[in-house]
Amino acid sequence: MGREMAMVRSQTDLKSSNQATDDFDYWMNKTAIERLSAVTYLVNQNLKPFQRMDKSLVFKKTMK
Repeated sequence: MGREMAMVRSQTDLKSSNQATDDFDYWMNKTAIERLSAVTYLVNQNLKPFQRMDKSLVFKKTMK
């Protein structure tokens, strides 16, 4: 048995809306796993097959 999809529509006044706050609230309502999955998906969209992410600008901070 398949799932049914319903179209959702919301109308917002562009002059009074705050897209950054709306986006932040959206992602904060997601679990950490869902957020990590989304970031991983976006990174993989920009990589060629078998290409690895360049982490040369990332450094590890040592704990004292």
